[in-house]
Amino acid sequence: MAAGEYELALRAYFRAAAEQGATADTLSAIGAANLRLGRLGQAEQALRRAIDREPEFVPALNNLGVVMSEHQRWGEARHLFQAAFALDSGRSPEIRENLRLALANLENTRYSSENDNNFALVRRGEGRFLLLTTP
Repeated sequence: MAAGEYELALRAYFRAAAEQGATADTLSAIGAANLRLGRLGQAEQALRRAIDREPEFVPALNNLGVVMSEHQRWGEARHLFQAAFALDSGRSPEIRENLRLALANLENTRYSSENDNNFALVRRGEGRFLLLTTP
């Protein structure tokens, strides 16, 4: 992984899983390699399996948070990063930054109090209304 050879690393992780069993560590490594290769669905599956085996495994929590961020699922990403941050006691600057970015993006996705859209509410009979956009 450190050399950027993610396919080779992935094969090595699969070999390790076959020889030693699918531990949280090997599943997390498989998920991390898939994440680096852009295979988000496969990464998510492996990381979720790692967390099922060991719910407090910080690397798997953090990497699954990254996958959720890539899918723009900010609420779930925030939850995962917060768990990883708490379990890591805030020692990892990467997890802290991931949490900060997830919180910022979560804040940006909320509805604004400003209404940039022009809507018109038109009455269409007794108790029926139609919402129209105006140019």
